[in-house]
Amino acid sequence: MKVIAFNGSPRKKWNTATLLEKALEGAASQGAETKLIHLYDLDFKGCKSCFGCKIKGGPSYGECAIKDDLTPILEEVEEADVLILGSPIYFWAVSGEMKSFMERLMFPYYRYAKADEPAPTLFPRKIQTGFIYTMNTTDKQLKESGFDKGIARNEMFLKRIFGSSESLLCFDTYQFDDYSKIDQDRFDEEKKAASRREHFPDDCRRAFELGARLVNEVAAPVTMR
Repeated sequence: MKVIAFNGSPRKKWNTATLLEKALEGAASQGAETKLIHLYDLDFKGCKSCFGCKIKGGPSYGECAIKDDLTPILEEVEEADVLILGSPIYFWAVSGEMKSFMERLMFPYYRYAKADEPAPTLFPRKIQTGFIYTMNTTDKQLKESGFDKGIARNEMFLKRIFGSSESLLCFDTYQFDDYSKIDQDRFDEEKKAASRREHFPDDCRRAFELGARLVNEVAAPVTMR
């Protein structure tokens, strides 16, 4: 059983990375082999729209034709049983690095199939996927922004490609080591610190449970046609 997590934050020891580590701890508690990949350590770009992955009989049909630091990572994905993505929310979207990764991860498997086709994907089997989002906002503000629809879209595409997906949302995150040094007057540092003490341990627990649950819910390999 192999679980790979992808950190779409430039920080390796902050909210998103911490929750991904907890999710991997949960997966490991169920006997899984785990790996955490920091996307900001890699040299890659998003999809170039070359359509090499779509040319029938072509050398790159069903896989990304671009050769860079993502190439061996995408090969590892083919052997994984669980994928867990994690990203902070920047301007009501996932980070740029995560967006580029998602394009390269999913588009090669996505088929321009008819809407009624049961499996518009070239990924050879069903696996479990999860997505952890961290954000400096409240649940209410998220819905007012409309990004809850973006989260739903990400779930939809992950389900279409890999067969299953669920999301974990972490709100009102603590952003800085010292708020007094940052040019901002919107947030009360004491309230932010109190929110972190009250809610982040529960977020970590939920991330641990997510990792364990995804491992336990791995479906038997099924070839899609």
